[in-house]
Amino acid sequence: MLKLILAVILIPLAGAMINGLFCWKTKRKAHLIAVPAIAIPAVISLVLFWKVAHGQRFDGTFYWWISVGNFRIPIGFLLDELSAVMIVTVTFVATWIHIYSIGYMDHETDRGYAKYFCYLNFFVFFMLTLVLANNYLLMFVGWEGVGLCSYLLIGYWYEKASAANAGMKAFITNRVGDFGFMIALFLLYKHLGSLIYHDVFASAHELTLPLATLITLLLFMGATGKSAQIPLYVWLPDAMEGPTPVSSLIHAATMVTAGVYMVARSHVLYNLAPFSMEVVASIGAATAMFAASMALVNNDLKRVLAYSTVSQLGYMFVGVGVGAYAAGVFHLFTHAFFKGLMFLCAGSVMHALHGELDMQKMGGLYNKMKITAITFIIGALAISGVPPLAGFWSKDSILHHAFVSGHKIIWFVGTVTAAMTAFYMFRLIFLTFFGEPRDKHIYEIAHENPPVMTIPLMVLAFFSATVGLLALLPGGGFEGFLNRLFEAAHHGAEHAAHGGHEAGGAAVLILISVLVAFMGIGLAYAMYMKHTPDPKKLTERFRPIYTLLYNRYYVDELYFALFINPTVGISRHVLWKIVDVLIIDGIVNGVARLCSLVGNLIRKIHTGFIPDYAWAILVGIIIVCGLKIIF
Repeated sequence: MLKLILAVILIPLAGAMINGLFCWKTKRKAHLIAVPAIAIPAVISLVLFWKVAHGQRFDGTFYWWISVGNFRIPIGFLLDELSAVMIVTVTFVATWIHIYSIGYMDHETDRGYAKYFCYLNFFVFFMLTLVLANNYLLMFVGWEGVGLCSYLLIGYWYEKASAANAGMKAFITNRVGDFGFMIALFLLYKHLGSLIYHDVFASAHELTLPLATLITLLLFMGATGKSAQIPLYVWLPDAMEGPTPVSSLIHAATMVTAGVYMVARSHVLYNLAPFSMEVVASIGAATAMFAASMALVNNDLKRVLAYSTVSQLGYMFVGVGVGAYAAGVFHLFTHAFFKGLMFLCAGSVMHALHGELDMQKMGGLYNKMKITAITFIIGALAISGVPPLAGFWSKDSILHHAFVSGHKIIWFVGTVTAAMTAFYMFRLIFLTFFGEPRDKHIYEIAHENPPVMTIPLMVLAFFSATVGLLALLPGGGFEGFLNRLFEAAHHGAEHAAHGGHEAGGAAVLILISVLVAFMGIGLAYAMYMKHTPDPKKLTERFRPIYTLLYNRYYVDELYFALFINPTVGISRHVLWKIVDVLIIDGIVNGVARLCSLVGNLIRKIHTGFIPDYAWAILVGIIIVCGLKIIF
C-alpha cells in the first residue's frame, strides 16, 4: 500500500520536474508528460479508494524526516476514508483540467507552455502531500506548497500588473492565516508533545477546554485564509487573473478545499471545543450569504463563479461546524465536479470570445456553443440544488443537519443563500446564452471549441449530474462511508436526525430547499428573459444597495485604509526614511566617516621626515614622564 501511495504523490512531482528542468526540450509536448503524470495517480487513487472501502487503512512512516531530541517528525502517510475521498477528488478533476488545458493554452510560447504544465503538476503534488500526510508538519509543507503554486499560477501572466498584484495578494493574505496555523502547531507540540495525528488525537482529551478552543480557533484562522472565508476571502475573486483552467483547479479540487479538509481532519480537536465549532459554522453561514450577495450584480463571468466558490465553501464550513463532518466533505466532493465544470465552461466562452468576460456584452451564445451551454446549465442546476443533481444531495444534507442540530438561524441563512445561488447562476446563464446578442461582433466571432476542451466538459457534466446519487448507496451512502471515520460525529448526527424526524421530518426541509431553488431560477427567468420586473429599473430604484454590492461592500478599500496604506506609510516614512536612512545608514556611514577622519588625522603625522618623528618621540617621552611624576 505504501508503494501505491508513494506513486500517487511522486508521479506528479516527476512530471513537474521533467517539464521544469527540460522545458527547452519538451516545449509543445509538455502535456504528453503532464497529463499522464496526473491520470496515472487518478487510476491508482481509485484502487486505493477501493481498498479503503473494503476495510483497509494505512498509517505508516516512509522515513524519519526530523529527529532532534524528543521532537520527531516523519515523512509519513495516512490513508483512510477522508484522505481516500480527497485523493480521488483531486486527481480525477485535475486530470480533466490538464486535458482541457491542452486546447486552452495552445497560444502560449513553447517554454511558457511547458512552464504552465510544470506548475500544474507541482500544484497537484503539494495538494496530495497535504491530504495524505499523517502529521501536521508535513500537512503544513503541502499547505505552503499549494500557496506557492497559487502565487505562480495566478500571476502566470506576470507581465500584466493586475495578474502580478493578484498573485501577491493571494500569497500575502494567506500568510496572515498561516500565522495562526503555525501558532496552533506550536501549542499542540508544547502541550501534547507530538504533531503526528495518531498521537495528537489519542491524547487530545488532556487539553483543557480553553486551550482546545484556542488551538482550534487558530487552526480555523489558517482555514479562513486557504478556504477564503471572512475576513480573509478577498484574495479569491482576484485570483481570476490566472488562466481559467488554473481557476478551475484552485476553486474546485485543490487549494480552497484545504481548509475544509484540515478542519475535518482535526474533528477530534473540534469535538472538544464547542465554541470553536459555533464560530466555524457561523463564519461559514455569514460568508455564504455575504459572497452570494456580491455575485447577484457582478457582470464578470469568472468573478461570479469566484464569489460562488466563496459562498459554497461557506456551506462546507457550516457542515463541519455543526458536527456533520461527512456532509461538509460530501459537499466538497460534489462541488469539485460542478464548480470545476463551470469554470472550464467559462474558459470555453472566454476562449471563443477572445478573452471577453462581460456578460452584458453576450447573449444568444447557445446557438453558437451548444455543448458549452448545455454543460454549463447542468453545472448551474447542480449548484442550485435541483434534484437529482449532485448539489441537491450534499447541500440539503448540510442544511438538514444544521436545522436538526438546533442551528435554526444558520439553516435560514443557508436556505436564503440557496435561493440567491439559483438566482445569480441562472442570471449568468440567461445573460450569456439566451436572448438577443447584445454585441454583434462578439456574437459573430463566437464558436464552439475543439474536442480536447469540450470532452472534459461533458465528462464533468456527467459526474455533476450523477455523483450525488452516491448518497443512496447501502450503508448510509457516501456519508455513511465517511462516518466510519467520523464515528463520534456520526452518532451525534444520528441523534439529531432522529430529533428532527420527530419535529417534522426531513421531507419538509427538502421541499423548502427545492422550492427556494426554483424560486431563484424563476426570478432570474422573469427578470432577464421577460424583463418583469426590469433589471434596469430595479437597479435605479435600489441604486444605493446596488452600488454597495457592485463595489463589494468596499471591503478592499477598507483594508487599504486600515492596513495597507498605514503599513506602506509607516514603511516609507518611518522604517525607510528614519530607521533605514537616518539610523541604520547613519550608523554605518557615521562609522565610515569616523574612520576616514581618524585616518586623515593619523596620516598627517606620517610625513616621512625623520625630524618630525624625532619631535613626536620627544613629545611622547615628555608626556609619559610628566604623567609618571604626577601619578
